[in-house]
Amino acid sequence: MSSMGVFQCGFYSLFFYFTAVSSSSSSLHPLAADSAMKHRNHTGISEFRLINRRSLLQCPEVNPYLQITVIHANSTLSDEEYVTVNVTGILIPSKFKWVAMITPSSSDVSSYPLSKALYAQTGDLRDLPLLRHYPVKAQYLSNDPDYLSCRKKECKQSNDDGVCLVTTCSASLSFHVINLRTDIEFVLFTGGFVTPCVLKRTSAVSFANPKQPLYGHLSSIDSTGTSMRVTWISGDGGAQQVQYKNGSSQTSQVTTFSQDDMCSSAIPSPAKDFGWHDPGYIHSAVMTGLQPSTTYTYKYGSDSAGWSNQIQFRTPPAGGGSDELRFLAFGDMGKAPKDASVEHYIQPGSISVIDAMTEEVNSGKVDSIFHIGDISYATGFLVEWDFFLHLITPLASHVSYMTATGNHENYVDSGSVYVTPDSGGECGVPYETYFQMPTPAKDKPWYSIEQGSVHFTVISTEHDWSKDSEQYLWMKNDMASVDRSRTPWLVFTGHRPMYTSSTGVFSVDYRFIDAVEPLLLDNKVDLILFGHVHNYERTCSVYQSKCTAFPFKDQDGIDVYDHRNYSAPVQAVIGMAGFTLDGFPDDVKDWSLIRISKFGYLRGLATRQELKLEFVNAQTKLVEDSFRITG
Repeated sequence: MSSMGVFQCGFYSLFFYFTAVSSSSSSLHPLAADSAMKHRNHTGISEFRLINRRSLLQCPEVNPYLQITVIHANSTLSDEEYVTVNVTGILIPSKFKWVAMITPSSSDVSSYPLSKALYAQTGDLRDLPLLRHYPVKAQYLSNDPDYLSCRKKECKQSNDDGVCLVTTCSASLSFHVINLRTDIEFVLFTGGFVTPCVLKRTSAVSFANPKQPLYGHLSSIDSTGTSMRVTWISGDGGAQQVQYKNGSSQTSQVTTFSQDDMCSSAIPSPAKDFGWHDPGYIHSAVMTGLQPSTTYTYKYGSDSAGWSNQIQFRTPPAGGGSDELRFLAFGDMGKAPKDASVEHYIQPGSISVIDAMTEEVNSGKVDSIFHIGDISYATGFLVEWDFFLHLITPLASHVSYMTATGNHENYVDSGSVYVTPDSGGECGVPYETYFQMPTPAKDKPWYSIEQGSVHFTVISTEHDWSKDSEQYLWMKNDMASVDRSRTPWLVFTGHRPMYTSSTGVFSVDYRFIDAVEPLLLDNKVDLILFGHVHNYERTCSVYQSKCTAFPFKDQDGIDVYDHRNYSAPVQAVIGMAGFTLDGFPDDVKDWSLIRISKFGYLRGLATRQELKLEFVNAQTKLVEDSFRITG
């Protein structure tokens, strides 16, 4: 480990101890609050997230009428559907009853008697866990508006005169289900999330085709625009194919990862334990012989496992070409449920942002997408990668979906310079498997790519960027090699920002600024895009915290940065794509020009003459900030 990592290990541990206890514990039930210190990883604390730390109590309720059933269209589940869970025979409606969706169905819902110390990272040390496998999602019966008032009554026992002696109540819940390749079941608990006990459970429900190829997403492998990688998931480990361009085909390379591939510290991580879910098999194939800026169709799968639908996709423009480039960029998106469930980790703005961007992709006006860190927020609960991949399919199956790694993809002792458990033990393995970028090697998640008139330099702020480190030297050489006559615009992207008005202690690492900012100035980087902080903020032309130039207004009132007289890069934080938003302080520095705390994304249009950027509000679809860089 580098000296940088050693320095931060102790400092982070102390910081997370105090901040977790002081800021998170106050809003939790006292039993759950004991766990907050151990969840010192910037992953939102809730009673549901700590459910593996509750002792499984013996239910005092004896009710011969109680039943739970699941209703779905066919005998087996399709790849995506809404199922109805009915709970009947309830004698006394209680706000503490809830239903959990469990997968695989063989998961133990009895107390799991292992050493308490093994669960310290994600829970308190007093209580044994509720479940060996974490519930995928859950809903309180009170989500049914007729439940607590018992509007749906049923007489279970009458006397000889027909007078009802025993009346019971019922509740119905709707669950959004996607193909997770393993059987699921629904379990009824009482006692809330803090003192739960099992009342009833359904029988196992299977998916019609656990091998079905799903969640295909595209990425560029180089700057030519003539090849595209498609990656998909299947329960089948045999080689499959992508068929495209009226008869061309390529055979997939197949990989997977196991629980043994997950990382851990002295205290085991969720990914090593109850957060684990089998990922199936990850297939990847490269479609070659394409033309830039051209529309094609493809499908993937096999006769034995099944085929995807026929999908239309568009290649990006070749680097250095004359075609304009239309791209979307954002960070920190994650996912949210499409039902009323609570899940392990929810990013509330993600669905509205995905829906808005899907409209743009469907319009044919998007060439590529850049997601700069904090991808799924699965953070060690592997089933949530499936939910994320499902959500982005309407985007990522049609255009190149390029990514950068963030803190929630990395982990202690996995190459990260920040010694925190932010990925819950994933240590970059799921991320690098699902999103195969054109990087130098495994666990070296930095690369560059050219599309149209733009050279994108994509770095990892999580891996060593100190002067003369491998990544530093790569950055230096990559940016110095840019031919500005071919790609006049140089855009630098990574996860953690250099400039933000948000006041979080770890929002900015000044050592990162000291090491890397001079490189950006020396190479005349035009635009810098970061995430990590969950809002939108745009700077002046800034260097060493000082404005070297301000934009002027054009005839439409849009800010214009004239880089014919280059003085410093323009920087923007674009981490507003899903995670709960961060606000801004009343006092801000002079370098901060525009600040917006709303869910949205950045829309870019690059020609050889200018680079135009717009912040789009995902709810209203309106442009709330617009600026141009000319040269």
